[in-house]
Parts: sequence; structure tokens; C-alpha cells
Amino acid sequence: MKTIEQICRQLISGQFEFSRHAFKRSIERNISELEIREIGNHVKIIEEYPDDKYSPSCLLLGFTQNRRPLHLQISVEDSEYLKIITIYEPDETKWINYEKRR
Repeated sequence: MKTIEQICRQLISGQFEFSRHAFKRSIERNISELEIREIGNHVKIIEEYPDDKYSPSCLLLGFTQNRRPLHLQISVEDSEYLKIITIYEPDETKWINYEKRR
């Protein structure tokens, strides 16, 4: 299992890969690789899914340098690259401070 420190390092250094779904969503939602790297400096785990369908995962909240909030669901299994399962900008009407579901 990855620690938050490992997750941050992998995000900042660009050691991540997209699931097909996440790649498609990043394009649809205009989320750049640079923004993903930026959130590595300001990211925290807000939900954990130890029994997720394919592998244990968690939901991250991070902020870009322009203060854009992003959620990334990632696999927390140890691997050379961080696997991004999905990515989106959270809807303020569904989240309290982007980190707790309403």
C-alpha cells in the first residue's frame, strides 16, 4: 500500500498513468498533466475504498496552483506508476469544502 508521501512524490514527478476511463475524463474535463502534477503539493486522502472492485483505492483531493480543486481516485497498490482510475472537478453542491459528501 502506498503512503501519502509516496503518492505526492509520484504525482509531482509525473510517475502516474491513466486508466482508459481517466484518460477520457481528463480530456473531456480539460484537466492537464501539469495540473495533476501540481496537486501533488497540496493533496490529501478524503475517502478510502479497501474493497474496491479491482484493487484497493482511495479518493484524493488536491488543489492546483490556480486553486482549482480536483478529485482523483487512485489505486493504492504498490507499483512503479500511480494508477489514476478517474479524475474530475468536484461539484460544490455535492461536497462540503470538496472533501465531505453532502
